Amino acid sequence: MTTTTPARTTTRMAALVSEIRTVVERGLAPDLTAYLVGERLAPHLGAPDLLTPAQQEGDPERYRQHILHAESDGSFSVVALVWLPGQETCIHDHVSWCVAGVHQGEESERRFRLAPGAGPARLVATEDVVNAQGDVCGFAPPGDIHKVRNSCTAKAISVHVYGADVSRLGTSIRRVYTLPVD
Repeated sequence: MTTTTPARTTTRMAALVSEIRTVVERGLAPDLTAYLVGERLAPHLGAPDLLTPAQQEGDPERYRQHILHAESDGSFSVVALVWLPGQETCIHDHVSWCVAGVHQGEESERRFRLAPGAGPARLVATEDVVNAQGDVCGFAPPGDIHKVRNSCTAKAISVHVYGADVSRLGTSIRRVYTLPVD
């Protein structure tokens, strides 16, 4: 993943950040926060004035993260992930609650659960989901192990809101899983 620093914020993005701030300041449980942030994000997805042209640029080597906003108190960040065809993440989980919404194109997601056993732990695929433009999903750890991929023939862009300061951490990924997959 390549990361770029925050650039100019559009008027629509500034409004979305304000809506997210209002939810986060309530101090609710992580899963409820994710749900409510998802409700705020959904109406903005697909709007041509949400991202600047620079915030929609990909990287031919790997998916690209554009940090759009990091709240000064570290309580949340907003990023755009730009995926060229075939680009994907590793299997991972997150440091905090997360909401992801597809702004353009579609993304394929495979979700996993950790299956401890008598031998070494394994990952078991539990669900395959295709998220199209306008789709939003949210989650809070634990139980957020997944892999995301652009399986389309065109660029995909998603907007993610994390309950952490991604500009400071560099990523929202807590752990990468290299366990065997069933």
